[in-house]
Amino acid sequence: MPLIPLKIQPGVFKNGTEYQASGRWTDANLVRWFEGVMRPVGGWRKKIATAVSGSARGLVTWSSNGGVKHLSVGTHSKLYVAEGGLNLSDVTPSGYTVGRASAAAAVGYGAQAYGAYEYGVERPQTQTSGVLPATTWAMDTFGENLLACASTDGKIYQWVPGQTGPATVLTNAPTNNRAMIVTAERFVFALGAAGIPRRVQWSEQENATTWTPLATNQAGDFDLQTAGSILAGRRTRSGTLIWTDTDVHLAVYRGPPFIYSFERVGSGCGLISANAVAAAETFAAWMSLSGFWLFDGYSKPLPSEVSDFVYRDLNYAQISKISAMHNSQYGEVWWFYPGEASNECNKYVIWNYRENHWSIGSISRTVGSDIGVFGQPIAVDPSGYIYDHEIGWLYDSAVPYAESGPVEIGNGDQVMVARQLIPDEKTQGDVRASFKLKFYPNAPETVFGPYVMDAPTDVRFTARSARIRIESVRNADWRVGVMRLEATAGGSR
Repeated sequence: MPLIPLKIQPGVFKNGTEYQASGRWTDANLVRWFEGVMRPVGGWRKKIATAVSGSARGLVTWSSNGGVKHLSVGTHSKLYVAEGGLNLSDVTPSGYTVGRASAAAAVGYGAQAYGAYEYGVERPQTQTSGVLPATTWAMDTFGENLLACASTDGKIYQWVPGQTGPATVLTNAPTNNRAMIVTAERFVFALGAAGIPRRVQWSEQENATTWTPLATNQAGDFDLQTAGSILAGRRTRSGTLIWTDTDVHLAVYRGPPFIYSFERVGSGCGLISANAVAAAETFAAWMSLSGFWLFDGYSKPLPSEVSDFVYRDLNYAQISKISAMHNSQYGEVWWFYPGEASNECNKYVIWNYRENHWSIGSISRTVGSDIGVFGQPIAVDPSGYIYDHEIGWLYDSAVPYAESGPVEIGNGDQVMVARQLIPDEKTQGDVRASFKLKFYPNAPETVFGPYVMDAPTDVRFTARSARIRIESVRNADWRVGVMRLEATAGGSR
């Protein structure tokens, strides 16, 4: 009997039709492909027993000058710090304006253009217009000090390690800002500064409390030439990238007298939400309403084999909640997003930038950060609990799995008679396999299995095409390589 190698390309393909995905993985959850091998995503465990109050939309980790590890979480209603990453302290500033846990429709009279609807009729919400976005936090460090700004509050706050009491307003900084970032040259950028949606205002270099431009300092401001409103900024090797909701700009330090130059480096690629971008040393990747985008010296569309599925699955009323997380250990960018049937982030999409493939799945996380000083990624769920990730192999009640598109004999014009599956596992028995059989692409499907792996595994089925599903049997760090199916052509049907 001939053995058919099930050489299925790494990553998930979920664009187009089922038949177009022949020989590809088409669905997955809590599974990644790394170094050419399928394996489970690492599990998670609670980092801190106490939940934060409110919807978490900002997270940063850092070490103090004394080597103490810190994390800070910003929610729509609170600001928290955990020194040592163990016990949460509420450092919400006095006078902080509580924001929005969710996006709210800006409906009502006068919410849209004059004459758009009948006189006296309240204007409804559309897909993206007339929406007041959920509160997000921009968080960074200036030396060992935490700086943070909530989008709906607008003030830049500072918290110093060892400080008792709440964070305080950064002295002399502009208010009514949209976000903030500390540049590589150690200037503090206020973004959307002073209520002007396209203004970038910066402090004196190495001095976060001097903001008035003088001949003796390098403080200043610049209004971007854009039709959009600034949402976020990130550091890269090329300079400081600044996103609006319509385009992206690059700020490069030039020194006196102009201090910074600003250049638009991408149009029609504005951020879909303030936290929907992840940056590394050499690139930044983000979600836009026009798809996934990449900056690696130039802005360009990022081709995705799951974009059709992701953008059809989005709850567009809550896109302001989308957030990105860099997972440098595996060369991945994760985006957490609210699925069509959810008002909170309950899905994820992954781009593996080292091997250039994609994956998808379900997980309820609102914001996350890279391994940083704690040695593993950290993320927060909608209930406010903070988790260590990529640790162990526990997933609550979820089961890691991957499911393929149709596997066929020849061109699919013959019936497949299969008798045995030859597994290729690191440790036999860690996973099981099921087969979903059809005679035509739109015909009813019959399931055979699941089969616990043996060497070989008797399967015995007849069909024109078969989809294979691999799923975890036990919580373990399993590997699945190239399985083989003992099958012959059984004639035409």
